[in-house]
Amino acid sequence: MNTIKQLRSVKDIKIKSKILVHDGFCRVDRYEIKQRRFDNSWTPIYTREFIVKPYAVSALPYDPKLDQVVLIEQFRIGALGQKTTPWLIEIVAGIMDQNYKESYKDLIKREMREETSLEIEALLPIYDYFTTPGCSTEKTKLFCAKIDSAKAPKFCGLKDEHEDIKIHVVSTKDAFKAVRSGQINNGAAIIALQWLELNLKAINKKWGRI
Repeated sequence: MNTIKQLRSVKDIKIKSKILVHDGFCRVDRYEIKQRRFDNSWTPIYTREFIVKPYAVSALPYDPKLDQVVLIEQFRIGALGQKTTPWLIEIVAGIMDQNYKESYKDLIKREMREETSLEIEALLPIYDYFTTPGCSTEKTKLFCAKIDSAKAPKFCGLKDEHEDIKIHVVSTKDAFKAVRSGQINNGAAIIALQWLELNLKAINKKWGRI
C-alpha cells in the first residue's frame, strides 16, 4: 500500500502580520500571509480571516443491546436563513475549556450527561478531523459511546447555557436512512453514523451483542 506523500509544511508559510479582529463568543484573527506554491514560487501576500476555536469532542451514543442510537435536536445559528430548519439532528459534542484541565474522555462523558443524562459505559475512537479548515482552527475528536438508550429522557440541556434539547432514540436502520435522505445534515453526525454502518458488525461483536 502506497502512502500519500505531502510536499508542503508550515515552513512553506510566511506570516507578515496577525491581528485580533474580534474576541466574543467566537474569536476572529486576521493574517497577512504568503505561501510557497508547488512549483516553488511564492504567492503574493494575501489576507485571511478565521475563527479561532479550541478542540472539540463529539460522540455517537450507541446502544448495542437494542441496536439504537441516541440523537439530539437543537437550534443552531449557523443554519438560520437556510432552506431547511435551523433545528439540527446531531450527536453529543462539546469544546475544550481552556481554563479547565479536562481530558477528551472526561469532557465527552460530561457532555453526554449534560445533553442526554446518560452515562458512557465504553468509548471507541473514530477519527480526528478538521471541521471547517477554510475558515476555522477547530479540530474534532470523534468517538462512538456505548450507552443504555432505555434511560434516555425526552428533553435535556443546561438552561444556563441556553441549551434546549430534544432527545431522539431511533434504530440504527432509521438513523442510517436519515443520513441518506439528508434529514441529518451536519458533518459530525454524518461521519459518525456512516462509520457505524461500516463497522456495525465488529462493534456489536466487541460490545457483546453478537
